[in-house]
Amino acid sequence: MSSPESTEWKKTACIICALNCGLEVQTKGPRIIRIRADKEHPISHGYLCEKAQRMDYYQNGADRLSSPMRRRADGSYEAIDWDTAIGEIAEKFAAIKSKYGGESILYYGGGSQGNHLGGTYADSTIKALGIQYRSNALAQEKTGEAWVQGKMMGSGVHCDFEHAEVAVFLGKNPWQSHGFARSRVILRDMQKDPNRFIIVIDPCKTETAEMADYHLAVKPGTDAWCLAAMTAIIVQEGLVPMAWHEEHTTGLNDIVAVLRRIPVSRYAQICGVDEALLRSATRCIAQAKSVSMLEDLGVQMNIHSTLNSYLNRLVWLLTGHYGRPGTNNAFVPFLNLSHSGRDQAKKAPKSATGVPKAGRTSPVTGSKIIMGLIPCNVIPEEILTDHPKRLRAMFIESSNPVHSLADSQKMREALRALELSVVIDVAMTETAQQADYVLPASSAFEKAEATFFNIEVPKNGFHLRQPLFEQRKGTLTEAEIHARLVEALGAVGPAQYGLLRKAARWGLLPYALAFGWKSMRDKRVARNAPVVLYRTLGPYMPKGMEAGASLWGICQMYVRQQPQAAARAGFGGHSLLAANRLFKAIVGSPSGVVYADTEYSHSWKAVRLPGQRINLWIPELLPEIEKLAQGGPAVDAQYPFVLSAGERRTETSNTTFRDSTWHKKGPFGTLRISPQDAAELGCQAGDWVRVTTRRGSADAEVELSEALQSGHVSLPNGLGLDYRRADGVVERKGVSLNELTGVMERDPIAGTPWHKRVPARIERIPTSAPVTA
Repeated sequence: MSSPESTEWKKTACIICALNCGLEVQTKGPRIIRIRADKEHPISHGYLCEKAQRMDYYQNGADRLSSPMRRRADGSYEAIDWDTAIGEIAEKFAAIKSKYGGESILYYGGGSQGNHLGGTYADSTIKALGIQYRSNALAQEKTGEAWVQGKMMGSGVHCDFEHAEVAVFLGKNPWQSHGFARSRVILRDMQKDPNRFIIVIDPCKTETAEMADYHLAVKPGTDAWCLAAMTAIIVQEGLVPMAWHEEHTTGLNDIVAVLRRIPVSRYAQICGVDEALLRSATRCIAQAKSVSMLEDLGVQMNIHSTLNSYLNRLVWLLTGHYGRPGTNNAFVPFLNLSHSGRDQAKKAPKSATGVPKAGRTSPVTGSKIIMGLIPCNVIPEEILTDHPKRLRAMFIESSNPVHSLADSQKMREALRALELSVVIDVAMTETAQQADYVLPASSAFEKAEATFFNIEVPKNGFHLRQPLFEQRKGTLTEAEIHARLVEALGAVGPAQYGLLRKAARWGLLPYALAFGWKSMRDKRVARNAPVVLYRTLGPYMPKGMEAGASLWGICQMYVRQQPQAAARAGFGGHSLLAANRLFKAIVGSPSGVVYADTEYSHSWKAVRLPGQRINLWIPELLPEIEKLAQGGPAVDAQYPFVLSAGERRTETSNTTFRDSTWHKKGPFGTLRISPQDAAELGCQAGDWVRVTTRRGSADAEVELSEALQSGHVSLPNGLGLDYRRADGVVERKGVSLNELTGVMERDPIAGTPWHKRVPARIERIPTSAPVTA
């Protein structure tokens, strides 16, 4: 860790987006004062965008916590000591479990954008409380895609744009949202190469669309018609490589029979894309040697979310672009955050009380549980009811559902209706302000941390970040919090620790042998492995790195599951010894380590369906395809605008950064609107307008943008936080988007919200300042 004033460059990583690019920083006292790219990072290779410069505003936020807080009857909070907090929380959770069962408790979260290590310890608390239901932010973004992926392939895939002849971006602007390593470098390289092509499907003329060879500027919310037309063109023009499909897929005839009936001209008209352009872009995909295609929130948080994910895959699978350089390929995860490989059609197993266990349907609404997650949009319905199996308590970790999930008003009501709510976080967030107990965690830069968003191919890397600062007084790491809770619940204790602590003194091999022996004879050791590792192996790790102890177990599992990928990365031989070497490399590599190295042919071995064949036919989605024939999305005369609630811009971050003073110049939190629409509303740049949806209203400053189509407006993500400054004044800058969204606007299959297509009304405010906060 750094000295109070250090000119030494210390290794860490950005925590703003899922890529977590490697950084080097200089610190002075408690502050991060300089930031540059880490050229030794095995994935980002010295790449960095401007957003990382804001991280000190997270580390030194004025509303960071330094004591456990307990809510009083009047809604105010009082500071309490850790022993009191842990004791009361354990007692109250145990009482709820005893009375209603662990299935009455919802665990939400498990790590913010780049900080997942604490979530490995939550597994012990979840087991100790018998928790059956979980959710997190992935359930409002990626579950429809995961469900489709499970049906078609059973494994996660990622893109190889570095080697692709054609790159296709669906509802995605990687210039701002990244999504793959070294995004801007690769985009520039493709733009300069006359033999490579970029295709963008997006209603907005984004930075990436400006670079594209083909911009299919669909009308907002009509991506499904565009994609359906593209798949139909592939079939109807005879662009399907039949020999490839005979070898690699099933269900081709079924889906071809459906696609032959699609009227391409009509669908092109519905989505607003010139038919000739649509056919040209589709032929470019079909005739290319390699195509990578990536979808994102523009379609995943929009109408037809799950259908869009299916049609997206049909575009690149019908044309045979999988399992070779430059195409989509299966990646090797270090720890699998998804369960998309499971058979989603299996009947849910029952608990002792007759309630379906996690992984299939939710207890009240009967919603699909995909990736082991309850849909975010149904959480209030699972609480605000008299149903006997309703959720009665929530454990929320490193997440802010009151601000980040649809219908903030309803989420606040739901939290206050619970019998117990506990939050672990670094700051007094909007969610923490509704909780019964708030437990202050050390920041991401005061402990060992990591992310499990490891999705690169063919080489994949993992980065265990070392702490930059001492822990803030009064805070604990998530590992310590969960260990104390599990011990207070009586799930594990000294009887499980003694032998393993002694073995750890002698090294990893004696420890591994002792752990294996102990876990076979004491079920508590295996059941609470992360906490046991933390308590026994953690003390023998480098100072500040104790929370990394859970990675030893993950290394053991990974090497057993992926011996070839591990061996190619240099961790071959006996699995136990190889896993120990990998663990040592991770702990001792400040920039991270390549843990997996695969050949492209691995993508076929990763297909977890009979015969390792890709399935092209999902009959459950046939009704959704057939509905497209009824015409385009309806427009509500009362709410004639389409609001995209959450656009990533240069001037936005994420809600980890609560202090907005990092923004020094230029527009902030503006409503982007086309000049034509602004003129019809009688407003100009800098005027204020009121945005009204079916759920609420908010005021925003106008920014004119030629990138938007008439009738389409957007507000940026990550703003509208209630931030308490050092002087005690609470300020809100920008719009809190989920005051405008509703829980019922969601995908009928996966339950993902339609944040990118919120019907809205815009009215000019005859003043130069906002009327509402």
